[in-house]
Amino acid sequence: MKDFFQVLLRFVPPYKKYVVLSIIFNILSALLNLVSFALIIPILNILFKIDTETYVFQEWNFSFLSFESWKSIPELVKNNFFWYVSDLINTRGGSFTLIMLGVFLVSATFFKVATMYLAFYTMIPIRTGVVRDVRNQINRKITQLPLGFFSEERKGDILARISGDVNEIEASIMSSLDMLFKNPILIIIYLIGMLVISWQLTIFVLILLPLAGYVMGQVGKKLKRRSFEGQQQWGLLMSQVEETLSGLRVIKAFNAEKKIQERFEKNNDLFRKITHRIFRRQQMAHPMSEFLGTLTIAIVLWYGGSLILSDNSTIDASTFIYYLVIFYSIINPAKDLSKSAYSIQKGLASIERVDKILKAESNIVDPVEPKPIHFGKVISYNNVWFKYQNDWVLKGINLDIRKGQTVALVGQSGSGKSTMVDLLPRFYDVVQGSITIDGVDIRDARLFDLRSLMGIVNQEAILFNDTFFNNIAFGVKDATLEQVKEAAKIANAHEFIMASEHGYETNIGDRGGKLSGGQRQRISIARAILKNPPILILDEATSALDTESERLVQDALENLMKNRTTIVIAHRLSTIRDADLICVLHEGEIVEQGKHADLLALNGYYKHLCDMQKF
Repeated sequence: MKDFFQVLLRFVPPYKKYVVLSIIFNILSALLNLVSFALIIPILNILFKIDTETYVFQEWNFSFLSFESWKSIPELVKNNFFWYVSDLINTRGGSFTLIMLGVFLVSATFFKVATMYLAFYTMIPIRTGVVRDVRNQINRKITQLPLGFFSEERKGDILARISGDVNEIEASIMSSLDMLFKNPILIIIYLIGMLVISWQLTIFVLILLPLAGYVMGQVGKKLKRRSFEGQQQWGLLMSQVEETLSGLRVIKAFNAEKKIQERFEKNNDLFRKITHRIFRRQQMAHPMSEFLGTLTIAIVLWYGGSLILSDNSTIDASTFIYYLVIFYSIINPAKDLSKSAYSIQKGLASIERVDKILKAESNIVDPVEPKPIHFGKVISYNNVWFKYQNDWVLKGINLDIRKGQTVALVGQSGSGKSTMVDLLPRFYDVVQGSITIDGVDIRDARLFDLRSLMGIVNQEAILFNDTFFNNIAFGVKDATLEQVKEAAKIANAHEFIMASEHGYETNIGDRGGKLSGGQRQRISIARAILKNPPILILDEATSALDTESERLVQDALENLMKNRTTIVIAHRLSTIRDADLICVLHEGEIVEQGKHADLLALNGYYKHLCDMQKF
């Protein structure tokens, strides 16, 4: 349970007032329950004419500082209550007394269930609030973690954690909160009542309940381990579904439907077997607690009966029945407590998986004392070395990019072009060396300030399931419709936007699925134009387009590149012949650099690339 309480300390403090209210209402509910059960004794005495003792009203002579005064309270309350009942029987008769006791019982029960409801009522904000907070924390962490974290994680597994695992936390841990705040209170108060009635009988309960709890705890540990395996397998299934949805075109083109089906069904069957074992073990809680409870009741019946039948009996028959009613009432909270222990173990497995995101460390952080950063002169790569894991991807890169220049990076796939531009906005940090803007190391500036200097247009246009307006205005605070329209016109996107059903308020679908490739790319260019950054990064924005779309996008890019410093990753060398500087990368090193004509004259690696493209 240590892990569970650590979880509570992490997530519950913002809702502590609801916790306090729930505890208060649970205490009131338990006390009212004891009071209503206490009416069993006089009712039985009246019905069966058991009690022949004469009671005399006793005055309250109570001292707060005296232990004897506190000790005598239960006996004093019992004596005066029985005096009142016996006096009522003598003056108004047994039938009237039963009616009054019944009214009192109904009233006590009404207040008991009312406080019980209020205890549940005050738990609801905690359950819903904690789950909301966990989801918010996961989403916040996802946006803060570096790209390197997600290259090592399956996207479907992350989706499974924010959906399935968080739901499991709500279903397992949060649903157990009311049990854990209620049941221990009920058990403690009922045990106190049982001790007051007969400490000898209660010893049996205090011995047997911990034994039962130990047995349940051993089974719960195994359940947690199985639950973790089940959630891991669920994440794998979600990953496969995500891959299938993303790759349906390829799957159908290669007639691979059956292969994908078989792969999914194999893993789905494995998930079924794991959950099969989890549910079997989980369902063991009720039968085990039922059996242990019955065993305890049998022992209590035997021992309590022997106490009643003994010569120096400390308990009468009606009080013993009241004791049994209290004891039976303690069985359900104990059983619920054991069930919640099972649920908690299952939920803790989900917490572990969620914590892989929440407790992940980000190495891309703001400095303690950030320096202001502005771009007015030059971007410098100073002996930059970088690797993702073992092998160096960039080796000793030295490059100056002056303001207003268009610099193209060319080379074969895997030569380090994309990695080189990913280091500039600090998607990754250099391993050795440094990158400076006007002499300021980019690691000494705030990430927000650094990335505000840059606009990025990727090879694959990344759009959101939202309107044209919101996609273009993405990341620009308080953008007006006129500003968005002006950016769309420069990007050659205004005409097809206005031709859509609702103009700029038209939803473009998931990832811009309602648009053609050229239209998607022009929307992403319009987004970069609206941001109006001094530094522009283009990751071959036209390579996946047809000739007509490429011309429109190229015109939009030329409009975007005016009066800006531009870094272009080029696969089609024909698009960068007019660049101010072309850097040729090979196996992580800049092997050649210069203008197009100068590099051709060298008759080196760049000339070889041009010949391969017949350019």
